[in-house]
Amino acid sequence: MSDAPQEPVAVPHRELSPDALNGVVEAFVLREGTDYGEREFSLEQKVAHVLRQLDEGEAQVLFDPESESVQIVLVRRGVRSAAS
Repeated sequence: MSDAPQEPVAVPHRELSPDALNGVVEAFVLREGTDYGEREFSLEQKVAHVLRQLDEGEAQVLFDPESESVQIVLVRRGVRSAAS
């Protein structure tokens, strides 16, 4: 058994059940307090925005085996950062 930290694993969002995916995206949106500028968006609109980012490959779902948590990150030119 290795003590080396385990890297996060990309999880194809289409392999999650619709309920699981919706739960992950809602939790992300609520946790992140995403800022969309001056205009207010409903939870449903924010979820739709993140789902679009996932569908278009602009974001991905990552599972961190160390913390056993799931995160959504932006994917830009091979660089990962927290999705907005």
